Amino acid sequence: MKENTKTYWRGVEELSNDPEFIKNAEREFPEYVSLKEQESGDSSEGTNRRDFLKLLGFGLGAVTLAACEAPVKKAIPYLNKPEEIEPGIANYYASTYVDGGDYCSVLVKTREGRPIKLDGNALSMISKGASSARVQAAVLSLYDETRLQFFQKLGEKSNAIEPSKADAEIIKKLETISAAGGAIRIVSQTILSPSTKAVIADFKIKYPTTEHVVYDASSAYGILKANQTSFGKFVIPSYDFSKANIIVGFGADFLGTWISPIEYAGQYAVTRKLGKSKKTMSRHYQFETNLSLTGSNADVREAIKPSQEGLFVAALYNAVSGSKLNIAELKNEKINKAAADLLNNKGKSLVVSGSNDPSVQILVNEINKALGNYGSTIDLDSKPSYQRQGDDVAMGAFVDDVKAGKIGAVIFYNANPVYDFAKGAELKDALKSVGLKISFNERIDETTALCEYACPDNHFLESWGDAEPKKGSYSLIQPTINPVYKTRSAQESLLTWSGLDTNFYNYVTAYWSKNILAGTSWDTTLHNGVFEVASTTTSETSPVGSFDAAAIESALTNNYKPVNGLEVKLYEKIGMGWGSQAANPWLQEFPDPISKATWDNYIAVPMSYAKVEGLKQGDVVKVTANGKSVELPVLIQPGQAIGTVSIAIGYGRVIPGKKNVIGQNVFGFASLVNGYATNSAVVTIEKTGKFSQLAQTQTHNTIMNRPIIQDATFDEYLANPSAGRFIPMVNTPDGKKKPSEVSVWVKEHEKPNHLWQMAIDLNSCTGCGACVISCQAENNVAVVGKDEVIRAREMHWIRIDRYYSSDAEPTKTGEYFATNENSILYDKLEVSSENPQVTFQPMLCQHCNHAPCETVCPVAATTHSSEGLNQMAYNRCFGTRYCANNCPYKVRRFNWFKYFDNETRFPENIGMNTAMGRMVLNPNVTVRSRGVMEKCSMCIQKIQEGKLAAKFAKTIVKDGDIQTACQSACPTNAIVFGDYNDTTSKVYLEKTEENEERSYAVLEELNVQPNIHYLTKIRNIKA
Repeated sequence: MKENTKTYWRGVEELSNDPEFIKNAEREFPEYVSLKEQESGDSSEGTNRRDFLKLLGFGLGAVTLAACEAPVKKAIPYLNKPEEIEPGIANYYASTYVDGGDYCSVLVKTREGRPIKLDGNALSMISKGASSARVQAAVLSLYDETRLQFFQKLGEKSNAIEPSKADAEIIKKLETISAAGGAIRIVSQTILSPSTKAVIADFKIKYPTTEHVVYDASSAYGILKANQTSFGKFVIPSYDFSKANIIVGFGADFLGTWISPIEYAGQYAVTRKLGKSKKTMSRHYQFETNLSLTGSNADVREAIKPSQEGLFVAALYNAVSGSKLNIAELKNEKINKAAADLLNNKGKSLVVSGSNDPSVQILVNEINKALGNYGSTIDLDSKPSYQRQGDDVAMGAFVDDVKAGKIGAVIFYNANPVYDFAKGAELKDALKSVGLKISFNERIDETTALCEYACPDNHFLESWGDAEPKKGSYSLIQPTINPVYKTRSAQESLLTWSGLDTNFYNYVTAYWSKNILAGTSWDTTLHNGVFEVASTTTSETSPVGSFDAAAIESALTNNYKPVNGLEVKLYEKIGMGWGSQAANPWLQEFPDPISKATWDNYIAVPMSYAKVEGLKQGDVVKVTANGKSVELPVLIQPGQAIGTVSIAIGYGRVIPGKKNVIGQNVFGFASLVNGYATNSAVVTIEKTGKFSQLAQTQTHNTIMNRPIIQDATFDEYLANPSAGRFIPMVNTPDGKKKPSEVSVWVKEHEKPNHLWQMAIDLNSCTGCGACVISCQAENNVAVVGKDEVIRAREMHWIRIDRYYSSDAEPTKTGEYFATNENSILYDKLEVSSENPQVTFQPMLCQHCNHAPCETVCPVAATTHSSEGLNQMAYNRCFGTRYCANNCPYKVRRFNWFKYFDNETRFPENIGMNTAMGRMVLNPNVTVRSRGVMEKCSMCIQKIQEGKLAAKFAKTIVKDGDIQTACQSACPTNAIVFGDYNDTTSKVYLEKTEENEERSYAVLEELNVQPNIHYLTKIRNIKA
């Protein structure tokens, strides 16, 4: 077997053996400077072991008592109990998550009438039971006290206004403006709801001068315009990655943020899974500027500048089509390999681009046509997507009309263009000329603050509604709780102002009965949550016009010239998106899968640029583009294209009631070019001399060069399914033996009934982090804030470890960083780290059968169950932390504070520190107090619930009946959980039959015998 000499590292600190990192890695309690100390310039020593033991001895009795305390709970009996509610029993309702064009069909778990958890709806043909970090976090925003809680007339001393009074005033003003011929505009992001569009159409009948303007903060106008030019259809096609043998992406983060990532991730995973029954695997090429989630999963990745993207697409077009565009020739080995693979897989390939330039997208259309992908991996006719409908040209024209004083009234429907549109600053200055400004937005945001009336829309969990994300694929939205505040659905407001005497529920049911159901039961559809209409058209696509090569050549020549200077790429983070959920602390504290940073945005720079400019991680620089400047901390990011930097959008939001603005708003760096919004610009960077420590989670512990990740190439796997496996052996007097054959345990734990185990496929896991937020929602995991994350005190029960790797040989001379006599640096590794390979690994409590934590706990707070689970008895634990020190996986979390009862220190923890926020807590899971250890429980409450349900039904627990929170959220089915004693279960078959050769335990040499095993990472790299 070929020995794996690849070196893995977690971050640039570990790669360079940064002295500060080494010092903290060796300490039991890392030493960090708090945010307050950074601001004041003072610093203090971090807690060391001796000080901790002093404090422990001084306060042992108090901590022990505190650990035993429990909040007083009063049982309130129902006098008139709702028929559908049984105390202690969860109810589930099918509904739909919609945020602009983002879509997911969901099941809403409610307890005693309050939503506490969202899970994917398995009946959906689009999301197929999966979800994302944003979907999982959306339930917390329902209970956000910074939402608008009543109608307001802004600008007056007493701004609360009764809805009826607001209606009367607004109707009178709208009628006056319309009668005078004044223009009325409804500005929104993509609306997926067909019934809402019908409401807007009825509003137009009442007020004929009304026009509906649609834009998207994360625009796909280039694709829409290109399809209109090529095929006469202003729509996004449906892409099917599951049918593609070869995938080529240009800046399209389709696994993370591009158009429909939940759907695409599930399709993509189908092509990546391997086993005895499947020996085929797709090959994925990615050309991009910043290291995205999609790029980090690609088999072959090339870092390119935004100013080169059009040229790279043109080079692929020339290689694939047989034609030749007369533009600057670009020679690239990876493009040539991609072209050869595409030509060998006609009709079974897919080329996508995230560019917003219509000329680039027209070229992509031509490439896919030449490959015969339409009707196979691309469907533009029978099931086009409606998830992005924004028209940049129309939105730009609206801003110009406002500036020219042509608009009499504007209604902002869940849209914040002052913040998130390229010409937002111009709109902000011009809105004062509009006579009537109304906002349906949920809070006093940047746009609402400039309006006269704030008529807040309901949260989607309080509303009736529907969605059509694809042609003929419908889903319903139903309220799972009465409105928490005195809000009203935007549709009901529009119906009232239109003079229609009906509520939106009646309107939706009537619309569906007339236009969609065709005799199908409404109740059945509401129960299922989704409804599919059979397509009456084929998926064959024919062009409507000829390909204008000269026009494309001219556009590419003008738009993709060599740039003198540093280019910035604006991108969406997986959790924060474009900022619509910026007030959600679960998403703010969610570690970005690539950078592992929380609570901030930053400027990501290549390692070489940092070396040349003398920049260190956390140095604050002034970034200027398009006449606008912001100050941001530096993050050294492997994989960032040379000559470029990248910054995440979605930050710098003004949140009512919050003192600090988190991050900086960089939407102003974007501009409109030929009518479409760009996501890049030329920037200048100046040092400020300031420092701001980034709250990153990745390097809070080290791997000490252990073989945590095991991988191989696809060709190696075909030759030997065990390729890449590290099989440890232990030297004994009787020769070398496997660690499992050498044990100090006299008696093994017995598991007579169930043995709960988990399998995690590293080939399927994309690192999206949906599991992290799903676990947080299910298990009442606390938010601790930026300062505590910096101190390595994050509380997530499951983390996604991101590893960089390279095949370069190490040497002892450093090239990029200063060396000292105690450090060993890897100059070739550092060079190769400009574009390293990336592997993601979910890491949670391994539930070891020889658990090191159990043997050192002095009070038996952590014990082993008869079903193979490592348990925590919270009321026994008094916080010695011996278990955490003895855990080789570093997956145990210590409650340094009462996170659930300390609003002064932890104001970000709205899910536990406000009366309204506590409504999201899962009553089946204890809220842990100060001084105790906590960690993954394998969702024991779900296990017990499943066992009780089986007992009630007088049957056995069937495989798949019990799903952990992380498993149920995963869009790629990378996590399999079940009873290993059941020889028909998926987890048993995965480990013993389907992928026996790829299955391994992390740190197997320690013989702790974890109940979680991983499948090796396989990369389809062409020799």
